[in-house]
Amino acid sequence: MVVLETPRLLLRRWREEDVLPLAVVNADPEVMRWIGDGSVRSEQQTRDGIEAMEREWEEKGFGLFAVEARATGELVGFTGLSVPDFLPEVLPAVEVGWRLGRAHWGQGLATEAATAAVRFGVDERGLGRIVSIAQVGNHASERIMVKLGMRPFRETVDPTCGRNVRVYELSAPVRNGESTPCITR
Repeated sequence: MVVLETPRLLLRRWREEDVLPLAVVNADPEVMRWIGDGSVRSEQQTRDGIEAMEREWEEKGFGLFAVEARATGELVGFTGLSVPDFLPEVLPAVEVGWRLGRAHWGQGLATEAATAAVRFGVDERGLGRIVSIAQVGNHASERIMVKLGMRPFRETVDPTCGRNVRVYELSAPVRNGESTPCITR
C-alpha cells in the first residue's frame, strides 16, 4: 500500500473513519465554491466519492490520497492524481488535484501535499505530463499550480457545470535517481 510522508503530512489510502471528517469538508460552501457548480456534498455523496477514489487506485495504480496531519492524525482533506474524465478535451491526461478543509488553508499544506503527489506520479508511476484544472477566478489554486512548476495550457468550459476553467500542465523532466523530499512506504 502506498503511503507518502512529507514534513507535516501523511498521504495514505482511505479508511471508513475518513467519511465523516471529509463530509464536513464537503459540506462547507466556501470549500466547495470552486468545485463543479459549487454545490455542497452530503455524507452519502462523500462516501460514494471515497469509494470511487479507491476504485481508481485499484484500476489505475494511482488516485487521490487522504491527507492527514502528522502531528495530530486529523484528516485535512485530500490530494493526488486522477483522470479528469469530466473534461474530455484534455484527455488523455492525469490531473493533480486537492481539497482541504478551510481550517487548513493558507499554511502551504496543499502545495506540500500536491508536490508529493506529483513526485509520486513522476517517480513511481512514470507520468510524463500532469495537468491541473481550476475554475477561472480560483486564484488560490492557480498559485499552487504555479508553485508546482505548472504553466497555463488552455482555457475552456467545464461541460458538467458550464463554468470557465483554466488548465495548467507540467511536463516532467526525466529523473535519474534524483531524491525527493517525500518517503514512499
